[in-house]
Amino acid sequence: MFVDGATLDLVLRGLLLTALAMGWVVLLTRVNGLRSFSKMTNFDFVMTVAMGSLLAGASQSTNWDAFIQAGLAMAALFAVQYSAARLRRSSDKFEAMMQNTPIVLMRDGIILEDALRHTRVARSDLIAKLREANVLDFSQVRAVILETTGDISVLHGSDCSQDVLQGTTYIE
Repeated sequence: MFVDGATLDLVLRGLLLTALAMGWVVLLTRVNGLRSFSKMTNFDFVMTVAMGSLLAGASQSTNWDAFIQAGLAMAALFAVQYSAARLRRSSDKFEAMMQNTPIVLMRDGIILEDALRHTRVARSDLIAKLREANVLDFSQVRAVILETTGDISVLHGSDCSQDVLQGTTYIE
């Protein structure tokens, strides 16, 4: 692809194609914006994984056609993400279709066992998250929420506004 020697070509191809592909991803990210690799939705997670796979494929291309195809697939993925984000902002129906609902796992110091069962979150995992959030006593916990991204948010303190819990689901 670059030189006649197999080993030297392999090294050059790996270095140059990786640099070109990375530059392309940076350019696409600059055009698409900061949200490109956020973890706000399931779609964003899929975008990140797919982009990594396409970047690896581009870096390992053995000919220009394969490299260009991977680059075009990256651009298409960014275009789909941009379109999906616009649709989510403009349509509540599309938002509901694309997005899971955050689920309350614990409220006012009480673990909601049905919610744990429904979400398949182990009690021990919940307690580990409480420790990570420096919770010293269950009575300090206002709410624990399994977010749409799979992250667990722990809200503790003296009070929790209903506005913060907006859009969450209770399973009892």
